[in-house]
Amino acid sequence: MKALRQSMDRILGWSRWLVVPVCVLLLLQWPLRDLIKAGSREANDSAQALFALYIALALTFASRRGAHLTAASWAESFAPRTRRNMARMGALLFLAPWSLFILVSSTPATWQSLRQLEAFPDTYNPGYFLIRLATWGLAALVLVQALIQARRPL
Repeated sequence: MKALRQSMDRILGWSRWLVVPVCVLLLLQWPLRDLIKAGSREANDSAQALFALYIALALTFASRRGAHLTAASWAESFAPRTRRNMARMGALLFLAPWSLFILVSSTPATWQSLRQLEAFPDTYNPGYFLIRLATWGLAALVLVQALIQARRPL
């Protein structure tokens, strides 16, 4: 389990750099559209695909660090041990089943999209399959994080 935690930390640590190409691509849209008169849709579609991957990794990163939104004022009324137990039970009762449902229900569509290298519906630019893959990846990361959380020692 320690190796899994370290691998997750390494992957999530590097993923923060995805925000740079997302920002660059989004900033390039207007000059490409207004000055060059080409490439703005491609920049937007690429930014959307990278942003989906970034969000999937960022949500997992926030969960691992305990930096996501919580009902902190209510949770602070409990002892630290109780809060840890609540987090473990929440991971097992809510996150793991939800992520398993998403993984099972979205696998056929994700696999089909990946096999076809599905394009964006409006522009027909390649890469839409990356958004579907990022959604599936988010569910997989949530499941892994829930299992890590559930096994975390008290």
